[in-house]
Amino acid sequence: MSQESDPALEGAIAAVPAWTGMQAVSTPITAGITNRNFRIDVEGESFVLRLAGRDTGLLGIDREAENEAGRAAAAAGVGPEVYAWMPEHACLITRFVQGTSIPEEDLQREEVLRSVISSIKALHACPPIRSSFPVFRIVEEYRQLAADREVPIPAAFDQAHAVAARIEDSFAAAPMTATTCHNDLLNANFLLDSDHTWIVDYEYAGMGDLFFDLGNLSINNGLSPEAQETLLRLYFSRVEDAHRARLALMRIMSDFREAMWGVLQQALSTLDFDYVEYADRHFARCLATAADARFPDWLEAARAPVRP
Repeated sequence: MSQESDPALEGAIAAVPAWTGMQAVSTPITAGITNRNFRIDVEGESFVLRLAGRDTGLLGIDREAENEAGRAAAAAGVGPEVYAWMPEHACLITRFVQGTSIPEEDLQREEVLRSVISSIKALHACPPIRSSFPVFRIVEEYRQLAADREVPIPAAFDQAHAVAARIEDSFAAAPMTATTCHNDLLNANFLLDSDHTWIVDYEYAGMGDLFFDLGNLSINNGLSPEAQETLLRLYFSRVEDAHRARLALMRIMSDFREAMWGVLQQALSTLDFDYVEYADRHFARCLATAADARFPDWLEAARAPVRP
């Protein structure tokens, strides 16, 4: 056990029957801006133990659904095994998987992007899970929850919301079947193990638009226009204007959602992190992308049905 006392961590470790009487060595994992994460080493085995952040349900996180999504991803071979889910301790324990983080610049390379896309497609092929991720409603819900807690709502919200309404209208002309999605494809959630990519952290997983995952991956990792085209080719083989348009528009929605997540976290999180700067940065990029001269063309192209 770590020297510094942590009652929540100690209680969660003690609650695992298989670890009774064994020495568990905990090491904090500093990555992450929502929860507290630890590597736990027990008798030659390694695990990741996560203690959920305060009031994370208000962020739309359903911990039971996270457990379900994690098990589905593990069955698909792209997520670590879920070892224990203990809701009474707000604790999820997964097997520690070997792998190294993928620098953003490496995601510009086709061989790396191929591994990542292969794992994302495997996740998208998983059976449906009980949770949903309606991104157009989520940004509105975040706004209301933040306002109820007296967090100042940036003026940029109204501009971004008007943009989102146009995107939603365009997508509605050719709706897609909801897919099992991750919805938080930040760089920190990929681990490259030889030529295989593990995807971790399923707390926002839910049935949604696969293009949100692709847009989220693309914008969060700074993919160049050339890499975005490669992404679409690796996923769809045959790339059409509707694919390009939906990817571009969901890059905007990804930033809008990230911005409002940062706004709401100002009322919820106890972690030492500048959520105001985070929200402002994502709003700025969201609106800059929406100001692209190609935006009307994207809206028109996205009204066409997407061929898989």
